[in-house]
Amino acid sequence: MKVIRLILGYIILLVDYVTRPKPIIRDKIVQKKLNNKTLNMSLYQFKLCPFCVKVRRNIRKYSLNIEIKDAKNNKKNREDLYKVGGKLKVPCLRIKNKDNDLWLYESKDIINFLMNNLKLENK
Repeated sequence: MKVIRLILGYIILLVDYVTRPKPIIRDKIVQKKLNNKTLNMSLYQFKLCPFCVKVRRNIRKYSLNIEIKDAKNNKKNREDLYKVGGKLKVPCLRIKNKDNDLWLYESKDIINFLMNNLKLENK
């Protein structure tokens, strides 16, 4: 089963690479404002996870400057995801706040959050 997942994961990565969306090009001032809004966001992900690929495609499509953290091979990122976030589940968007952090775990919820809170237009 692991071999099948691995093969499918690499097929998904290949399809993602071939069909990768072009990033939106914005006015520099608008992009800088958007970058400031995403400074406190990190995406914990596994490279071969299809749901992580879905979120990364949206991050690329909308030219979002969100830190990508490997939670599979990086022990510290994995521990943060589990100990601080509460679950060892990806994709996970961490939004750092002054009081406490918000951890979103579903790809659909992450994309909806980005679209709504960053006021992105669906093109």
